[in-house]
Amino acid sequence: MHHRHPTAPRRVSARLLDLLPLHLRLRPRLRLRLRRRRLPSHCHRRHHRRGSSRVPVRMSPQRFDELVSDALDLIPPELAAAIDNVVVLVEARNPDEPDLLGLYHGVALTERDSWYAGSLPDTITIYREALLEVCEDDDEVVDEVAITVIHEIAHHFGIDDERLHELGWG
Repeated sequence: MHHRHPTAPRRVSARLLDLLPLHLRLRPRLRLRLRRRRLPSHCHRRHHRRGSSRVPVRMSPQRFDELVSDALDLIPPELAAAIDNVVVLVEARNPDEPDLLGLYHGVALTERDSWYAGSLPDTITIYREALLEVCEDDDEVVDEVAITVIHEIAHHFGIDDERLHELGWG
């Protein structure tokens, strides 16, 4: 089931930044890469409304990639600087759970220890077709992509679904 706070902000609030421990706020900025790739993942999940019979919004994969990139640009520099060892991917649909909008697969920053050194990057996967299905128009796609990207990045910071719902990013 998809939940969205009716007044969800379009920019990441400082409230998310305030949830991070100080040492995570001070990390040097790493560039996020946007690539399309199929990768199995089984961690945090976010679902959309079920039972909708509307026609999906039509959008080119390139335009959708731009929206994901734009959503990443909404992240304040202080928060973006704390993102560590993450790749953002866009796929058509999750093969195991086709209703997923986005998925974080990795070890949250709050759970990492010295054993994490040298690990492959965590992944945030955004599912284009599932997102286009839950939206009525291009403006809603822009909003839902931003919410989904922020939602999955929040999991990277160790913020769970319950807290995300409280903050309006559920």
